[in-house]
Amino acid sequence: QAGYDKVGLRLIAATPEQEGAPVVASPAKLQRIKSALRETGIGVLDIEILRLQPETRVSDFRAVLEMGAELGATEVLVAGNDPNRQRLIDNFSALCELGQPMGLGINLEFMPWTDIPDLAQASAVLDRVEQGNAGLLVDAFHLNRSGSALSELAAQPTSRFRYVQLCDIAGAPPADMAEILREARAERLFPGQGDIDLSALLVALPDSTPLSIEVPSEALKTQGLTALQRAKLAFEHTLEVLS
Repeated sequence: QAGYDKVGLRLIAATPEQEGAPVVASPAKLQRIKSALRETGIGVLDIEILRLQPETRVSDFRAVLEMGAELGATEVLVAGNDPNRQRLIDNFSALCELGQPMGLGINLEFMPWTDIPDLAQASAVLDRVEQGNAGLLVDAFHLNRSGSALSELAAQPTSRFRYVQLCDIAGAPPADMAEILREARAERLFPGQGDIDLSALLVALPDSTPLSIEVPSEALKTQGLTALQRAKLAFEHTLEVLS
């Protein structure tokens, strides 16, 4: 109804505190998602969020990857939460190998509060991963708040850009990392409402790059808008940026 072609799905909890049963542990929820996809004709772009941590066993992710492939997803969002760089690289490579026969791209997303805090460090990891399905996920918020330069994108192989996440934020990056994390989870704006140069970001990417909109906002929750109204607003603001 809002005009989208695909959705992104969170199949496992992002944090231990997240409410709601993860889909990977709920066959009933999975069947409801399948029915909704069939009824609407909507596809699935990506699934999230897989965290590479010191204790990670990549084989434990097989079930969620298989579920994503079953739903038709082509991309997987991965966060680097391991200070041991070689172990993180090894696990990311192994995850790529696991996802490759399922048709899944494995995308490393840099976030300022993780062990892969910026574009330069994400690029350094991918330079050491010899897997054709390895991707670099650029989130406009993280690009801005990490201090990464748009010019750095031009140095990336275009094959790394399997999709991009759009949003906006106002003001200069806070000095406090806890405040940046709060902004990321509760204070994002629709594309075009803040200070990020989204036009320059889009120009730096291949024209065929799928665009994903990620705008968690506590303010929107208080405005009484329905999910459909919020989705339409996000779509309309993004079209304005594209035009």
